[in-house]
Amino acid sequence: MEIIDQVRQASSIVEVASQYTTLKRRGRKWVGLCPFHTEKTPSFTIDEEKQLYHCFGCGVGGDIFSLLMERENLTFPEALKSLAERYHVPLPAQQRVRPEVLKLEEKLFKINELALGYFRKNLVGTGEGKKALEYLKKRGLSDETIQTLKIGYALNAWTALIEFFKSKEVPVSLLEKGGLALPGSRPGEYRDRFRGRVIFPIFSLTGRVVAFGGRTVVDAEPKYMNSPETPLYSKGKLLYGLNFTKDAIRQEGTAILVEGYTDLSSLYQAGITNVVASLGTALTPWQVGQAMRFASRLVVSYDGDSAGRTAAARAVPLGLEKGLNIDVLVLPDDLDPDAYLRKHGRDRYLALLKKTVPGLDFLIDSLTGGARMSIPEEKGKIVRAVVREIEKVPDAIARSEYLRRASAKLGVGEELLRAIVENKAPGRGAEETGLFCPAEKRLFQILMDAPALAPYVFAECGEEIFQGLQSEPIFQYILECFKNDHSWSFPGLQGKVPPALMSQLARALFEKSSEGTVEEAQECLRSLRKFHLQNRLKDIQQKIARSEKKGEKEELLALLYQKQDVTKQILALP
Repeated sequence: MEIIDQVRQASSIVEVASQYTTLKRRGRKWVGLCPFHTEKTPSFTIDEEKQLYHCFGCGVGGDIFSLLMERENLTFPEALKSLAERYHVPLPAQQRVRPEVLKLEEKLFKINELALGYFRKNLVGTGEGKKALEYLKKRGLSDETIQTLKIGYALNAWTALIEFFKSKEVPVSLLEKGGLALPGSRPGEYRDRFRGRVIFPIFSLTGRVVAFGGRTVVDAEPKYMNSPETPLYSKGKLLYGLNFTKDAIRQEGTAILVEGYTDLSSLYQAGITNVVASLGTALTPWQVGQAMRFASRLVVSYDGDSAGRTAAARAVPLGLEKGLNIDVLVLPDDLDPDAYLRKHGRDRYLALLKKTVPGLDFLIDSLTGGARMSIPEEKGKIVRAVVREIEKVPDAIARSEYLRRASAKLGVGEELLRAIVENKAPGRGAEETGLFCPAEKRLFQILMDAPALAPYVFAECGEEIFQGLQSEPIFQYILECFKNDHSWSFPGLQGKVPPALMSQLARALFEKSSEGTVEEAQECLRSLRKFHLQNRLKDIQQKIARSEKKGEKEELLALLYQKQDVTKQILALP
């Protein structure tokens, strides 16, 4: 038995999930409040027999490994190790390796930890650092906040950090890969990336240092600087401070989103701890997804100037598309949250938090601001732009309510807005019905529940039948296991299937279904084969249109033969 199966069979998904929510038995299943979003009516369900979970509220789902990975932000190997230790399943002994052959990521993690210690010592143990500390104190940060956020200081010298690592025999090439050193003007010359800056370490959700941000205290440009993209850090996939504030966010049910680390530090210092920062970049769907794991509401509190308002308007559609309750806090006088707090104090900021603008209203105001709404054509463009964003809202009831609000705010009949949506309804298929067509979902269920039917499935088809399907990587994994006489399982899909698919897969397995048969599997294959041929026909038809337009006679003739052949295959299907 593979170690993954050993750990899964030894573990209890009910026991693990009970760490995060209170579960009650209902028949053969367990039900509780979802640990991934705020809800009042329990919709989080566990099938203990299948060792799967699914939330019928927010749609998350998976097995015991994905539960631990999502809840604790672990990699699959980390989740496997954690469960193995908890349930006393011995893992295969790993060969010891010398430090110089450790994986690059582990080397960079160790370098970042050393750099963090170095920066923190600089802040309290050097003359330069004490001046930087005075600067932080003037900004209102206490010793406790500085210690909690682990803020440090980079000396205003060309190679101070490089020399520190030279003493530890760390090659400068690794510092460059980790974003701590930059090539100089001459070959083989390097210099520190961060110089004369207060350093804000950037952590993963599990508390490991992945990057750094620096704010100059010597009037250098740029004012703020972050680590570049590295093997450990991708700026669009991480929210600064979430490792410190996730519990407060979960408790409040609301995440306040600011732009940078100084804004977060000020709010945190003021006791407003349900806050995260997007690190001065445009908000990404990945970051919205991270916030949704801990709160059902997001308040965008960007700078009050035109750039901040534009960034907030871009953030709103991302929240709407994810089904997140998103509001905007509009700060007066072009102030950022840090400046507003220092000027007006905590109570005034909290008072503004009670007067946030609903995200859709803010978006409409942004789109209509400066527009000539008296001109029908221009108003039409604005209305359609608003409808395009509302169409992305996944919940039908929320979508309907947003259309009603947009109608009142734009002065356009509600029925007209609904007609615009209905005219585009055919294009919503995957959004409304899920990622899979019925045949591919059912075939997946059959192969996972009855692996013995695999020879009858794969004897009837080639790999091309799965090409272009959302489920293509799933069936490629199963087919590869089948060819090599290996067993396949839901945990085995980790790392082979995009994360967005995992919840849908769990949901498919969670559905109550009858035992699969050879005949049913072959019927699924016939449907998929027809789907594949129809897609080929569409592709050929597009190529024919292009060849006709360009006058490519030989190419056109070959395509017409292909079209005839594919059409015959479709007609020959039972």
